[in-house]
Amino acid sequence: MKKIRLRDKNKLLLIFLILILFGVNYPFLDKTLKNLFVNYEVGIVERVVDGDTLIANGSSVRLLGINTPEKGEEFYEQAKLFLENLTLNKFVKLEIGKTNKDMYNRSLRYIILDGENINLKLVENGLANYYFPSGKDRYYNTFKEAWENCIEKNLNLCKKSEDKCADCVVLKKLDVNGQEIVLFNKCSFKCDLSGWRIKDEGRKNFVFPDFVLDKEVSIKVEAGKDSEDVLYWKGKEYVWTETGDTIFLRDADGKLVLWWGY
Repeated sequence: MKKIRLRDKNKLLLIFLILILFGVNYPFLDKTLKNLFVNYEVGIVERVVDGDTLIANGSSVRLLGINTPEKGEEFYEQAKLFLENLTLNKFVKLEIGKTNKDMYNRSLRYIILDGENINLKLVENGLANYYFPSGKDRYYNTFKEAWENCIEKNLNLCKKSEDKCADCVVLKKLDVNGQEIVLFNKCSFKCDLSGWRIKDEGRKNFVFPDFVLDKEVSIKVEAGKDSEDVLYWKGKEYVWTETGDTIFLRDADGKLVLWWGY
């Protein structure tokens, strides 16, 4: 019988130990293997432009997985200051996601500092909603869960509406192919939706004109059409992306009425 050499025995032992470790601590190994294949660069944050954009290594970087308020909107300054306090003049990991650059030639990155995902912290603190225009990646579920937890805590952008109609208006339909949504007033009284707004994960906003939704009646909001029973999302050929999106409905005070993602 052929003898097994010592070197071969050692290889077999190593494989055996790895299999044991794999079975005992799979989550640890899974995370370790993922981190080994993560593509990133290191840079220093030189300037923070706003809550989801900064300058690192002389280049513009758009934070992945999030969207923060625009200048002039509530929580714009808070989001920018939050990002500045955490990252300005610090060395960070710039982790590359599914897409390297956006249409404005900005680098798309997750900002990692001391092992923490800074993009995620903005969502956790209600200073950004989650945003995945290129499709769901390995962080999607974590960011969505962070948003759900933020709503439970009623923080900043996650604060729930106190309008009497907040429990009346429900999402009846969202049709991505038809680029339309249908809202329904389930209550036995009229709801004034003037100043309410519908938003996707990104920058697209629809603001209701002077409009009252009658009791137990539906209203359709659609990109590209306008009639008595349809409100037109002006200037938008499309709003809802096929790769996944979220509807956020807010009252006239900017408080959250409902949200739904697909």
